[in-house]
Amino acid sequence: MEKNIPELYGSLVFNDKIMKNKLPGDIYKALRNTIETGRHLELDVANAVAVAMKEWAVENGATHFTHWFQPMTGITAEKHDSFISPLGNGDVIMDFSGKELIKGEPDASSFPSGGLRATFEARGYTAWDPTSPAFIKDGTLCIPTAFCSYSGEALDKKTPLLRSMEAVNKEALRVLKLFGDHDVTRVYSTVGPEQEYFLVDKELYNKRSDLKFCGRTLFGAPAPKGQEMDDHYFGSLRPRVLAFMAELDEELWKLGIPAKTRHNEVAPSQHELAVVYTTNNLAADNNQLTMEVMKRTAEKHGLVCLLHEKPYEGINGSGKHNNWSLSTNTGINLLDPDKEPARNLRFMLFLAATVKAVDVYGDLLRVSVATAGNDHRLGGNEAPPAIVSMFIGDDLAAVLDIVENDSEPEAREEVSMNAGAKVLPHFVKDTTDRNRTSPFAFTGNKFEFRMPGSSLPVSGPNVVLNTAVAEVLGEFADHLENVPAEKLPEEIHTLLKEVIRRHKRIIFNGNGYSEAWVEEAKKRGLFNLPTCAEAFPCFIAEKNIGLLTKHHVFTREEIFSRYEIMQENYIKTIMIEAKTMHSMMNKTFLPSLLSYIKELAETEVKMKKALPSASVSAMEKRLDGLSALYTLISEKTDELKTAFSCTDSLEDSMEKVMFCRYTVLAKMNELRSYADEAEPMIPDEFLTYPSYDKLLFSI
Repeated sequence: MEKNIPELYGSLVFNDKIMKNKLPGDIYKALRNTIETGRHLELDVANAVAVAMKEWAVENGATHFTHWFQPMTGITAEKHDSFISPLGNGDVIMDFSGKELIKGEPDASSFPSGGLRATFEARGYTAWDPTSPAFIKDGTLCIPTAFCSYSGEALDKKTPLLRSMEAVNKEALRVLKLFGDHDVTRVYSTVGPEQEYFLVDKELYNKRSDLKFCGRTLFGAPAPKGQEMDDHYFGSLRPRVLAFMAELDEELWKLGIPAKTRHNEVAPSQHELAVVYTTNNLAADNNQLTMEVMKRTAEKHGLVCLLHEKPYEGINGSGKHNNWSLSTNTGINLLDPDKEPARNLRFMLFLAATVKAVDVYGDLLRVSVATAGNDHRLGGNEAPPAIVSMFIGDDLAAVLDIVENDSEPEAREEVSMNAGAKVLPHFVKDTTDRNRTSPFAFTGNKFEFRMPGSSLPVSGPNVVLNTAVAEVLGEFADHLENVPAEKLPEEIHTLLKEVIRRHKRIIFNGNGYSEAWVEEAKKRGLFNLPTCAEAFPCFIAEKNIGLLTKHHVFTREEIFSRYEIMQENYIKTIMIEAKTMHSMMNKTFLPSLLSYIKELAETEVKMKKALPSASVSAMEKRLDGLSALYTLISEKTDELKTAFSCTDSLEDSMEKVMFCRYTVLAKMNELRSYADEAEPMIPDEFLTYPSYDKLLFSI
């Protein structure tokens, strides 16, 4: 049956169209004013909105409401309350007040707080975010909210993001006023996240404890075929995958999430979903919701959606490319170079601000994507390296040279793409190629930050991007605001020259995977923070604390709380993985290996009895090899337990992080190498878990 997509789109969202139809004119205007300017919303307006929101939700089958928020767990949280209100005579009415809309009180002591809240201090608040529309999910009205403690500290991902958006808006408006753009009243950071993921058959998934507990396989020999033939990328979608993707699109469209692109990724069973750009806050909410809907929809198709950055060794991991830009409420993309970027001073100023921000705060950007899972991904198989650099392409690099050297810019001519066959259409060629090894690449009118991992909420990286760019824009405004109008172009040019001269070291258009680049980056003084162990301490560097507190994105206490949570999450992740691996070795792998060794030994004895003169040297050799591996794997399993058991005796959190990274993980990798060597020699009937060939090629 043909679906009416425009009618389906946003049908479960209390969006602007619904608000306009449901709300009185004055109430609608007041709410729009709050959404567009950030001004306080009065209680009488909230009461009217609550009534309309409840009526709409009930009309669409909702029986409950919840404040939907994003604690520092990396996933969302919700507590459901029904709309019913007893009348006292045995009857009920469906009721929802403005007070219930704007404020909730979840328990704040049971979420990660990094020491901001003591266990006995339980009160926390959720506060309605009217800039992100409410939606209906599973018969429940979900109201996007911020989450803070009783004493006002941010306990969530949304609040710092909103603060950072205010910061970049404030400083960008100051710069735009220099150019006479007085009709611009708001500057938004915009984001379009590309979400990579793996699909695996649910029955196979349930047979692997490592996938269930850790999201990744802790051991497993490579399948005979991986991604080396390049035949999965953009390949024809298999029926089971296509059915999942079709339903996923529909579910996302109902929720007003602009799912646009779907395709196979490079690795077997790896796929990607991309959405249309929207404001940063809404994009972050949508991506959290997207990950949830992906998992739920996959289960309906007998699949499991894996969002871990590296579920399988030896093939591509999954990232979440964060396409970031700045746009005005008048529809101008401030990172659009136009046809003559060297003469477009406004574009050049915003480009220079981004270049300087990434150079000065590259360590903070690296911290924003630092997770145990992403450590396995960065630096290989199409993921960018851990060295933060920028790609701007040859055209823009030439423009920067022109500005720095006071050269005369040449008019940029459009180049037509000619594929050589007359029947094929000619079209305008992009001004720059793509660089898949760059962590931060300019892609036409936006920057693609490619370092975030697939499971990461996009709020964290964008908090850093927004705040760092806000800081530099503020510096520019301080420098230029008192310059006479007639001298402004010359002073902007001088400022651009200085920024380019001092910060062009961050620009690298070459191969980020080469060993030569590692040495070159070191000479340039760029940040190279290969793992969480090196990255975490940068979060509390005074330079970075100064940035985040100056723009009121975090308080000093909130920064140190998040620093503590980063460490806790890393330690807990590695410990869960180590304990899972130890358990699987003892309960699954070693018994399977022993059973096969036993059968081999019995077969060898029988052959010697039946054929005394026959040579069984090949069987003896295999038996000896497997027996030796069994001994090694048993020893390494015991060593792993000794290692992770020692962690509890360490008191300092960073010491624990370092120990987990360089001792526990090293023991895990060593154990894995021996297990992966033995696995291909064990027949399938002896293995109680599915191997890589089944996991990767079952759907």
